[in-house]
Amino acid sequence: MKPNTMNLERLIIQGGTPLCGNVAIYGAKNSALVLMAAAVLGKQDIIVLENTPRLADIEIMADVLRSLGAKVRFTEHHTLEIDPREINKTMAPYELVTKMRASFFVLGPLLARMGEARVSLPGGCAIGSRPVDIHLKGLEAMGATIEIEHGDVIAQADKLVGADIHLNFPSVGATENLMMAASLAEGTTRLYNAAREPEIIDLANFLKAMGAKIEGAGSDTIIIEGVKDLKQPVYYSVMPDRIEAGTFMIAAAITKGDVILERAPVHELESLSVKLREANVMIETIDHQTLRVQGRRPILATDVRTMPHPGFPTDMQAQFAAMMALAHGTSRITETVFENRFMYVDELQRMGANIRIEGNTATIVGQPRLSGAPVQATDLRAAAALVLAGLVADGETIVSNLFYLDRGYEAFEKRLAQLGARTCRISTSAQKSEAIGTY
Repeated sequence: MKPNTMNLERLIIQGGTPLCGNVAIYGAKNSALVLMAAAVLGKQDIIVLENTPRLADIEIMADVLRSLGAKVRFTEHHTLEIDPREINKTMAPYELVTKMRASFFVLGPLLARMGEARVSLPGGCAIGSRPVDIHLKGLEAMGATIEIEHGDVIAQADKLVGADIHLNFPSVGATENLMMAASLAEGTTRLYNAAREPEIIDLANFLKAMGAKIEGAGSDTIIIEGVKDLKQPVYYSVMPDRIEAGTFMIAAAITKGDVILERAPVHELESLSVKLREANVMIETIDHQTLRVQGRRPILATDVRTMPHPGFPTDMQAQFAAMMALAHGTSRITETVFENRFMYVDELQRMGANIRIEGNTATIVGQPRLSGAPVQATDLRAAAALVLAGLVADGETIVSNLFYLDRGYEAFEKRLAQLGARTCRISTSAQKSEAIGTY
C-alpha cells in the first residue's frame, strides 16, 4: 500500500442507473485473514488457500507472515500458497500491525508455536476502541505471561495449558486468537460466550483440516482439545464474503435493480435478508448459493439494531443507512458493537440525507432524492455506503480516501460497472484517469 498515492485517488460516480446482471461473490476477507494467521501453526507442509480475495489487507497480512520467515505467494489470481516451515521470528513489526488490526491475530498462533511472541498493539479503521484485553486475559488463563512495553504486547509461555475461559463479550477476534492458541495447548480448552460468526466455523474447519480437534464452533461454547502438532497439508477454500454479498444486495435494492448473486453465502445473509424484505426489497433464494435481489419503490423505513451474529451485522450498518436515507418514513439504526460507527453520517448529509445522531442511535428521515457531492470515506464500510449513495444520487458523486474501499472490496467499481454502474477512478498523482464502465 502507498497511502500517499491512494489518498489522491477518487471514484467518480454518475448516479441514476439501475444495476442489472450477475455478480460472483469473492472469498471473505475477514475469514481469509485469520486463516492466514492460523497457517503459522503449521510446521511441516505448505498450505494452499483457494478463493482468497486480492485486497490491500491480504497483502499486509502476507507481509506480516513474510516478516516471521514464511513464504507467501499467489500462484493463481485467487489461490494463495503459504509455506510456514521456516518461520523463525517471534516479532510482528509495528509498521505492519498498525496498518491493519487483523495482523494481531498472529499473537496466539505465534505464541503456541514458538513459546513467545511480540506483537504491536493493532491499528485499522477508526470505528471504535476494540480493546484487546479479552485476547490477553484468555492467553493468561492458558498460562502465558503478558507484558505491554513500548506499545508492544510481549507474551511468553513455556507451554500453554488448556483452561476454561469465559469471554465477557463474544469477541470474534478473541475467539479466533484463543482457538488457534488452544489448538497446540496441553489439555482441553473451553471457550464460553464465544463468538458465533460464520468465520469462526470457517476457522474451525480449517484448523481441523490441519489436524486440530475442535467441537462446538458456531455455538457459544467451543471445546478445543490440544494436539502436539498441526502437520497435515491443507488445500482449503475460503468461505464467500457475506459482507460483500450484502453490499451488492443493497446496491441492487437502492438502484431499483435486478441482480443475481452467485457463490453467495445464502444462509449467513438471513438477518440482512429479513430487514431488506421489510424494506420492500424482493429477494428470491434460487439455491443454497444463489440469490436474486430486485429493488422496488417505495423503499420502506425499517429499524435496525446491530448485534453479534446471528443478529444484524455491524459491518452492514452504514450500507443499510444509505438505503434508509431514501426510504418512505423514518427509520432508526442502533449501533451496539462499535461506538464510532456513525462517522459517515456527515458525508451522507452532504448528499442530502436527513440523519440525526443521539447516542448510539441514528434517526433517518427518508428523502425523495439524494444529490451527488464530493465526499470522503472515513472507514471501510463507510466507503461502501458512500458508493451506494452515489449510485442513486442525482448528478455526480466523487468519493475520496479509496484506500479504505480497497481494503475490503476487490475491484468493486469494475464489478459495479459490469452491472451497469457509471464509474470512473481517477489517479491525480499519475495525472491520468482510468474510465471504468459506461461513464
